[in-house]
This record gives sequence, structure tokens and C-alpha cells, in this order.
Amino acid sequence: MLLIGLTGSIATGKSTVSSLLSQPPYNLPIIDADLIARQVVEPGTPGYNAIVKHFLPSTPDLLVPVSEDMPENGPNGKGRPLNRPALGKRVFGTSLERAKDRGVLNGIVHPAVRKAMFWAVMREYVKGKRAVVLDVPLLFESKLDRYVGRVMVVGVRDEEVQMERLMRRDGHLSREDAENRVRSQGGVMKKVERAAFGGGVVVWNDGDKDDLKRELRRVMEEVERGSPRWWGWVLWVCPPLALVVGGWGLWRNWRGEREWEERERRERAKL
Repeated sequence: MLLIGLTGSIATGKSTVSSLLSQPPYNLPIIDADLIARQVVEPGTPGYNAIVKHFLPSTPDLLVPVSEDMPENGPNGKGRPLNRPALGKRVFGTSLERAKDRGVLNGIVHPAVRKAMFWAVMREYVKGKRAVVLDVPLLFESKLDRYVGRVMVVGVRDEEVQMERLMRRDGHLSREDAENRVRSQGGVMKKVERAAFGGGVVVWNDGDKDDLKRELRRVMEEVERGSPRWWGWVLWVCPPLALVVGGWGLWRNWRGEREWEERERRERAKL
């Protein structure tokens, strides 16, 4: 089974591409890391408790306010849901303090998300699916790219396009908030470069939706050529071979990750 690691930066159109891949003619199962990330921090979960313990003392508005519809202990008695805009202001930004807070949050959420995603992938494998899309905004940052067969980055060439789309989508964001969110997820062109370095593919989303559909069709044809359906069926009916191929792919991706990091160190040393 081919694992496609879908990523991008905020407001590049990754969610639209994910939606298109779930529909004909592709009909691919989507494992959405954002959705899972919400589930693992719902009130009463270990992730929720860890976030509240760390952030609540310094973030008074971390939880949704009490109201007629929101009791003190939440709808199910396990606590009020997280106030995501307030938490976002704590972790989005380029300062060292924001980066530290973001690291703490990622350290809580990422392990729980990885575990849930693993079992979701196993369910699709048992069903005999030929390919599965892992929709992960921070694919490289969380090092989940080492587990996929092909990385797919949704990119735009102009950062201004990202900020315009983001402010149009989330009307409550100021220009500064939009800039912080775009830059907190890293420049999308760096992700494009990283994908190309490791043999991944790029879906350019600089135009309208019809342009995006054509671009996605082109990219998926390339992906299909690199992983034909017959090979997927061979691996499915022969699990030992699938384990060997999977192990080799993991080693290849790990080696590519080390080479990329070494390249980045050399580039920084030149500055």
C-alpha cells in the first residue's frame, strides 16, 4: 500500500487537494492529522489534561468561557473545550518564547497523533486499499515523512497569496496574526525544496480550482507511474515482501533526512 504524505503551509490549498483526492477519480482514503489532533485533545483525554496543566496558569482564557450553553465542567463533565484562538496566540510567532511554547504543545500532541494514525493506516491496509493519503500540515517537522512512500507538497510561489487567502478564510485575523501563522509553519518554498530533494512531488496552487484540478491530475499521473497498481497488489498478497520493501523505504527516507540536514548545516555555515 502506497502512503502519500500530503503537506503544505497554511492557506496553500492543502485541504482542497485532500478533498479532491477523496473524490472520483481517485477515491483515496484520507487520514487527517488535524482531525486526529483535535480528537486527542478533547476534554478528558491525556493530551487535554497535559495542555491544561502546562498552559492554563499563564493563559487565563485557554478554555472556552462559561456560558448558558457551556457549564463550568464542560458539556460532558470532563472539562471545557480548549479555546483554540487563545492557544494559537500562545504558540504562533517567531520569537524564542513562542517557539518554546510550540515545542511543548507539539511534544504533547504529536506522539498521540502518531499512534492514532498508525492504527488508522493498519485499518486501511487490512481493507486492501492501494493507497492512503496522510494529510499532515507539519509532515517534515514531525518527521512523519520518513514513513511515507511519496511526499506531496501543495505550494504557492507568492507568500502574499497565502496571507490574502488566510485573512479571507479567517476574518478575525489581523495582518500581523496572518503573518505569524504563515511563518510559524515555515516557508512553503523550503518544503517544496525538501520534497524535490527526496523525490517528492509538488502541486502548484497559484490559480483557481480548475487550474488546481488539472495540476493535481498531472501530479497523480506521475505518482501512479512510480507506484503502479499491480505492485501494490503484489505487496498486499505477500506481507513478508511488503515488510522488506517497507523497511527498505524507511531506511532510504532516514538516509535522505540525514543528507538533507547535513546540507542545511553546510548552507548555514556559509552565512
